[in-house]
Amino acid sequence: MADDKLDYFKLMRDFWDFACKNPESIKPNHCAVYAYAVEHCNRLGWKEKFGFPTSMVLDYVGIKSYSVYKKTFDDLVQFGFFEVIEYSKNQYSANIIALKENSKAPIKAHAKATPKNEECFERKLQSTCESTYQSTLQSTESIIKQENNIKPLKPLSKNEIFGNEVLQDQIWLEAISMQNRVALENIKDWILKFNQKLIVECDLKINKQDYAGHFSRWLPGEISKSKKVNKDGDTKGTGGFTKNR
Repeated sequence: MADDKLDYFKLMRDFWDFACKNPESIKPNHCAVYAYAVEHCNRLGWKEKFGFPTSMVLDYVGIKSYSVYKKTFDDLVQFGFFEVIEYSKNQYSANIIALKENSKAPIKAHAKATPKNEECFERKLQSTCESTYQSTLQSTESIIKQENNIKPLKPLSKNEIFGNEVLQDQIWLEAISMQNRVALENIKDWILKFNQKLIVECDLKINKQDYAGHFSRWLPGEISKSKKVNKDGDTKGTGGFTKNR
């Protein structure tokens, strides 16, 4: 940026001015990633250029898919909010970026809100409220129609919940797949087998990280056992999993 020091308020006002005038382009992920970039830069003392590690951003803003984040990041570059100084070369390096004023925004941020801007936000807020109301109404009607057909479901255990959560983490799944040379579609079967082991051992995990860490340590040994038994011909028809002993 041309200014000697970045202005938190002006950066965010420029972004929301752009969002107001380009509602078809801005998505929630853009808001989350850009807001975190401004916050991160502020914590670094408004450095002109700074590292923006992908894994850190994914953790903080809650995006699970790398491809979704990559598109969001590229959009912010295209919109004029990020200037890429250097792209990440591998998983151990970070993108180096600089924040800059968005010259593509139709309206620049001002010290005082203009009637035109206020009108734009009011229209957008009204549209959002109406859309939310209609969506809630339709969902409620659907629930009422189906409530007589709903059967009580057995609550999931904490281990099952943690298992479902890691299965939704695409980055974690890809890492497990590469580290153990196992197909992505087979990891769910290993998760089910791991849950059975935890039940037998009365091992209740306290959080997702505890669950994922134990699974990543347990899986290599189980795959090795499976390969050994397959080699001996003991698991014919078992789909590559060892028989219960």
